[in-house]
Amino acid sequence: MEIKVLGPGCPKCQATEKNVKEAVADSGLDVQVDKVTDLMEIAKYGVLGTPTVVVDGEVKSVGKIPGKDEIMTWIKKQTKGERG
Repeated sequence: MEIKVLGPGCPKCQATEKNVKEAVADSGLDVQVDKVTDLMEIAKYGVLGTPTVVVDGEVKSVGKIPGKDEIMTWIKKQTKGERG
């Protein structure tokens, strides 16, 4: 599983990245977390706001700081889908 945090590095983006990393650590799963700051790369996702969270290519959140519980829900749903 791969989670990307899209944003230029503003305080909201930093808080989002922190929440994602904490949720991943709490999950105990092998999840790759990437920070994308390049505006051209962010534009490829078709989003107009940051921070944006993308889980395995699917945009989950735009323009807000998702809480750890919300992120955990995405991780759990994604891992259920991967298992079949």
